[in-house]
Amino acid sequence: MSAEHAPLPVVLCWHMHQPDYRGPQGGDYQLPWVYLHAIKDYVDMVAHLEAEEGARAVVNFAPVLLEQLADYGRQIQRWLRHGRRIRDPLLAALAGPALPLDEAAREALVRACLKANEKNLIGRFPPFAELVALARTALERGQTGYLNDRFLADLLVWYHLAWMGETVRRDDLRVTSLQAKARAFDVEDRRQLVTLIGEVVEGIVPRYRRLAESGRVELSVTPYAHPILPLLLDLESAREAIPDVVLPELKAYPGGEARSRWHIREGLATFERHFGFRPEGCWPAEGGVSEEALRLLEEEGFLWAASGQQVLHNSLKASGEGEELAVGWPHRPYRVLEGGMANFFRDDALSDLIGFIYGEWHADDAVANLLEHLERIEAATREQPDRIVSIIMDGENAWEYYPHNAIYFLPALYKALAEHPRLEMTTFSAHLRAAPRPPRSLEHLVAGSWVYGTFSTWIGERDKNRAWDMLGEAKQVYDRVMAEGRLDPGQVRKVAFQLATCEGSDWFWWFGDYNPGEAVSDFERLFRAQLVRLYEMLGEEPPEYLFEVFAAGSGRPDLGGVMIKN
Repeated sequence: MSAEHAPLPVVLCWHMHQPDYRGPQGGDYQLPWVYLHAIKDYVDMVAHLEAEEGARAVVNFAPVLLEQLADYGRQIQRWLRHGRRIRDPLLAALAGPALPLDEAAREALVRACLKANEKNLIGRFPPFAELVALARTALERGQTGYLNDRFLADLLVWYHLAWMGETVRRDDLRVTSLQAKARAFDVEDRRQLVTLIGEVVEGIVPRYRRLAESGRVELSVTPYAHPILPLLLDLESAREAIPDVVLPELKAYPGGEARSRWHIREGLATFERHFGFRPEGCWPAEGGVSEEALRLLEEEGFLWAASGQQVLHNSLKASGEGEELAVGWPHRPYRVLEGGMANFFRDDALSDLIGFIYGEWHADDAVANLLEHLERIEAATREQPDRIVSIIMDGENAWEYYPHNAIYFLPALYKALAEHPRLEMTTFSAHLRAAPRPPRSLEHLVAGSWVYGTFSTWIGERDKNRAWDMLGEAKQVYDRVMAEGRLDPGQVRKVAFQLATCEGSDWFWWFGDYNPGEAVSDFERLFRAQLVRLYEMLGEEPPEYLFEVFAAGSGRPDLGGVMIKN
């Protein structure tokens, strides 16, 4: 094949992210999604990459996810060896041996075990579906007190079996034996399942690390607590994509550049502690970029970053190129102004096909359809020497909408891409090393994210803006206490991490009346609890407004309650 017709480089970039669900001051995990996605998605994703020798991909990890995976692994080992309680109410109930006696706690566990995809996680397993039906009837009638320990144990075991990754389900005798037993699970059965969960969780990071060391995947990172860097740096950056957006009363986040650098550097340090090397690339939280954010990432040593296609479209339009975009405009790297760092942009259509459409298709049809799209791009961009297609999406949430957790789709996709003569699976760093010329210069970048090319998911709506105002006021108190020098070095470090937790993007994502009410309530309670803890660590009285919006009549929040969302 001639150099002019070299294969089209294709990058599959999977972003692994869950927010920090740890309760304040080392309290119970408030939501179980870290370990549930670990046993279902992170393990299957690495297994599929291991199985296809020719597969290449970029896998991005949020540092707070890495920390929580390590924490779960330690907790499970301490329970197995010393009987110490696991600080996750759902996993602790599975481990037992005793089940909660308190009726409210038992009802919370029952409700938690209903949070699963109806078709692919509940309906697939008749014994689980039967238990769910009985649980729903009891809840509707207010009769959960009649659900005895045997019922609750069976429900807990089946919930975790349903969440188990398909590669584990098919290869581990403990899973197949428990599924065959179907009911009347005893303490030893539950211990076996928790032991397996611990093995899977502890194996996640080492398996991805081995793939990276062999050159089969590139691992990249997000700044520490998954903050929207452009908004920390300049709230006004939201106006670049939406000029008339209504912003918070807060005019600017205090010390935003210093906090942004803190997240970048702490993210790099956390990544290196877990994987043993420094990454070359960064998927900023939610693909949120601005010229200033990219400047910081480049100054901290990153070779590439990535964002959404609509950000590129807005930027080209602002530069006068929007009306006559050249063929292949989203399928090449760019550098912003005179910076040397490369910037890749997500092919929104192809990424969204995998994320939202193909789950309802037969796997062979889905793979064939994606290949057809890629072949068209390949034919249209043959004269473009730096061409590349970036398919970027989260690596966890889509697969519950696929039969058997995408075990038919993903291996077929990897195999088809690896063997295709006109397509080449690669990584962003490998592409840059092989590139015949530097990335094209982008005259101006319009700040935005992968969602609509704007920041509207995190700012500009009443509740989101109020959250920014609460965070901004807390940061002002933080700055005052730091200036007064009241805290010792150990306290300063702990408070910096507590502040980082409050700066994460997910709080703002969930606020707004378009989201499910239960999810909004869960995240609001936890956000306010984290802010309360920040004030307490600073030795300051938390503002009364942090205790105002909770369940009717509850007064101050229960910072240790079980909160489960879908």
